[in-house]
Amino acid sequence: MFNHKDPRKNEFMLTGPFRRKGYDWWWHSFTARNARTGEEQPFFIEFFICNPALAEDEPVLGQLPENKQRGRRPSYLMVKAGAWGENGIQLHRFFSLKDVDIQGKAPYRISAEDCYASETVLKGSVDISEEDAEAHPEWMCDSGSIRWELLLDKKIAYNVGYGTSPLLRFLKAFEMYWHVEGMKTSYTGKVWLNGEEYTVDPETCFGYADKNWGRGFTSPWVWLSSNDLTSAKTGERLTNSAFDIGGGKPKIYFVPLNRKLLSAFWYEGRPYEFNFSKFWTFTRTRFDFHETEEDVFWQVRQETTRAIMETEITCHKKDMLLVNYEAPDGSKRHNCLWNGGNGTGTIRLYKKQRSGPVLIDEVRAAHIGCEYGEYDEE
Repeated sequence: MFNHKDPRKNEFMLTGPFRRKGYDWWWHSFTARNARTGEEQPFFIEFFICNPALAEDEPVLGQLPENKQRGRRPSYLMVKAGAWGENGIQLHRFFSLKDVDIQGKAPYRISAEDCYASETVLKGSVDISEEDAEAHPEWMCDSGSIRWELLLDKKIAYNVGYGTSPLLRFLKAFEMYWHVEGMKTSYTGKVWLNGEEYTVDPETCFGYADKNWGRGFTSPWVWLSSNDLTSAKTGERLTNSAFDIGGGKPKIYFVPLNRKLLSAFWYEGRPYEFNFSKFWTFTRTRFDFHETEEDVFWQVRQETTRAIMETEITCHKKDMLLVNYEAPDGSKRHNCLWNGGNGTGTIRLYKKQRSGPVLIDEVRAAHIGCEYGEYDEE
């Protein structure tokens, strides 16, 4: 069963060749409410480490023109934080890895000045002036100020299994790994964004926490997840449920496996998984992404010998960001990576029987974390 926590897979993974050409990040997303107006605001916070063996006294930024000319690869801790919505913002703060304290073994811990991340605590701040943002395009971010003080309680996990087994982790077989310690995560605390205070409540935060690591980024890049789910059959909230979909084109030993996704639906205590690495389940996947001037759309259909999951999601572009990352080799290939935190949609879950598929439930989903990006490979 995929819903079992494994803090060892949340450890710092940049060992062996990944120390010189690898990244490791811990992602957190949730919804808060404005303490003054009561309006909802979705947020994200990420701790991203790149190429620790190349650390210098100052952060090495791969998009700085002189570094690109000299072929210097990036090396730093990047604390990425921001908000989605019509006033969306993406802020980056960089530290030399010589100034970062990393507790690599489980339970992980990362500390740099006032920024701190662990399995249960998340604290920090990013403050970027308009002048600095304009003068430093290599920072790849906006201007603004954000601070957070949060406690985490990870409720439902998606342990993807064979793709993150100890042997394949040791061999560095995959280009990009994924582990979800908190497909449903309760957050408690405060966020301050550009002078406004926001309250994070565990019952309404619809929180999420996962991690990725590897040597490069998949293309296409797909992510869809939510635990704000309501049954169309009963009209009731599903309080012990979450779904998660991720992947696109994984590579094992540089060989691409085209259009493969890893997916799980924890439906009120019952597991439904669609995982191509578990070959005996005969998982089949079709997915499509398209966009209009105002919206983006995902359609995913996955099938095993025992179940079918059909997912249709949409998100308004005005509520999304084009998020920025540079790869460990210093390239920035994903220049149109749509990322949002308030998608909506439906998931239809079927059980297979000899007489044909039987609908288990049609589920309405909101506060969906959603992402898509694709680039032309050389």
